[in-house]
Amino acid sequence: MKIQPKGLDLSETIEWVRGLGLEPYRARQIRNWLFKRLAQSFDEMTDLAKPAREMLASRATIDHLEAVETLESSDGTRKYLFRLDDGFFIESVLIPERDHYTLCISSQVGCAMGCRFCLTARAGFKRNLTPAEIIEQVIFAKRELESASEHGEKRGLTNIVFMGMGEPLANYQAVVKALKNLLADDGMNFSHRKVTLSTCGIVPKIRRLSNELTLNLAVSLNATTDEVRNHLMPVNRKFPLKELMKACREFPLPNRRMITFEYVLINGVNDSPEDAHRLVTLLKGIRAKVNLIPLNPHPELDLTPPSRESISRFQEILLSRHTTAIVRKSKGADIMAACGQLAGKRN
Repeated sequence: MKIQPKGLDLSETIEWVRGLGLEPYRARQIRNWLFKRLAQSFDEMTDLAKPAREMLASRATIDHLEAVETLESSDGTRKYLFRLDDGFFIESVLIPERDHYTLCISSQVGCAMGCRFCLTARAGFKRNLTPAEIIEQVIFAKRELESASEHGEKRGLTNIVFMGMGEPLANYQAVVKALKNLLADDGMNFSHRKVTLSTCGIVPKIRRLSNELTLNLAVSLNATTDEVRNHLMPVNRKFPLKELMKACREFPLPNRRMITFEYVLINGVNDSPEDAHRLVTLLKGIRAKVNLIPLNPHPELDLTPPSRESISRFQEILLSRHTTAIVRKSKGADIMAACGQLAGKRN
């Protein structure tokens, strides 16, 4: 089986090239071509001798994700459907902001968490992505934007969110490896202030992550009682709210950084004034902001979004009690940009 060098860190790349009889400094050259210059083949690595490039090509693969469909929304959001080597499909979503782009990427094919409001969960879990498959989503988007810049696009890709298909902390090793290459100076060199990992609340992995990396944490919360969260999110039966909130209180936050709590508002389930007041209490002692996300309706879901009045009332209660709360504007609704809607039809 061929090596995937995009999934190696610097020390592993050095060890690999040494094993091939190449000088250790070649590792940095290879990583520069992969992560900075976005090379698509070893032939492009012209500061390596041709015999070395041929040997590398025989021992390693620079896999490319095959984009089989691209949908573009009226608001500029782009959804990419990728086919993997084994025939499974994943999605990434490129979201335009005022002066930059954010890319939402996947970490698994499908998801085993079983959240009732999530279409990815309905497709079931197929497999974890490799570190190379995770990071290639970012490389693909950067190539797309570099091409667009030649035609006047001035915004670059600065923000990465692990909010696509899958639970990132359920694919912990591969995700952390990909993150290290995204953040490393000799990797893609994204700022840790601009990279966010979203989790449904796997408490031991949240604690482990806090000791390994500095990045933004988002927690998919969606309920203020164990009873309701058990119903919406089976993970809560293993890691109930008390344990989850304790882990969040202990999560180290650099100055002025906050944990984002994602709260999908569902009509008649978690959108009452009582829920809003309980949410403020739950977040006590945490530097937190709340993203209120009206449920994205879909025929396969037996759940509906609240009225605009209910959403506004919920937000007003949080704001009145000094809790930062933003209603997330839906982007890409006309291209099924919510994760899992496109790939779920094919896997």
